[in-house]
Amino acid sequence: MVVARVARGWSQKELARRLFIPEQQVQRYEAERYRSISLGNLIRVARTLGVKLTADLPAQSHEQWLPSYEMTQAEAQKVLKHARAEGWLDKADQSDESGLSQLKRTVAEHVADHGTPSLLRTGLNVEDHSGDWLLLSWKAQVTRRAQAQIQRTKPKYKALDVSWVMELARLSAHDDGPKLAEKLLADHGIVLIIERQIAGMSVDGAAFLVDETPVIGMTLRHDRIDNFWFTLMHELGHVILHYRTGLSAGFFDSTEDFAVDEFERQADEFASNILIPEELWVRSPARIAKSPEPLERLAAQLGIAPAIVFGRVRMERKNYTIFANKLGAGKVRKSFDARQLENTQ
Repeated sequence: MVVARVARGWSQKELARRLFIPEQQVQRYEAERYRSISLGNLIRVARTLGVKLTADLPAQSHEQWLPSYEMTQAEAQKVLKHARAEGWLDKADQSDESGLSQLKRTVAEHVADHGTPSLLRTGLNVEDHSGDWLLLSWKAQVTRRAQAQIQRTKPKYKALDVSWVMELARLSAHDDGPKLAEKLLADHGIVLIIERQIAGMSVDGAAFLVDETPVIGMTLRHDRIDNFWFTLMHELGHVILHYRTGLSAGFFDSTEDFAVDEFERQADEFASNILIPEELWVRSPARIAKSPEPLERLAAQLGIAPAIVFGRVRMERKNYTIFANKLGAGKVRKSFDARQLENTQ
């Protein structure tokens, strides 16, 4: 498709204009060589470019959908150890050989149905993670849990309804805010899945579609109140801003990477402004305060968790030694684990 566009002498902007989509979407398609585009959209692009599509479909096999390289022994042990600890495997598949076979089958079926999470936020350079077994295994499990919830609750997402987002931010002021956020998201057709990261992953949050339902996956890799709310709002930014321009491919984000592309900048700005509006932040004495009181007053004024303001100050000053005891460390996962324990009793 890239060759066809260049042969016609069209810029990415021109192709986007003819497709009635943002230029950034064409940039994203081409950066990943159209690997995660839906069939319908691929046909639309091909028709616009005058390209004829053909397909040679061999007999179906799970192996054909697996990543292009085999899991290393180290990767296999990481995934198996994690899968056993988190209850991913059937009781009959606890041996190494049987468990690995089930994981490969699950990943292969997931890739066949949903494609690969080929983009991980890496700044302006897009890297191919379609062969990342850790990421693929994690996303397959998040998707499997999301599908079960979607089948049970039949969520309806309304892309134009954003009136409730400020209410979501204010839930952070409650001790059980993360659980309340999960329910509010569900009420508005968005599925939130908390799934621990596999050792070696560097993902904090993800946003993607399962069928037409937005799914936000979070690892709680940094189990802190400030990190939870910023990551949640960042992924919600992808859902709201990029529902039709990238969410089908998915976003897989690390909060430790600050050199980002336009999609990530938009999601960062969305999260920052929903939690602490820029017009208030630039005038607030909290920005330069050395004591916690001005930050706590600003949080009270906004009706949000003080940890969010402390986290913002640490990030802006690039000083991660200050206010370390004000971030609500260790409180988020405990909240979700307690809920899961209640559900099993």
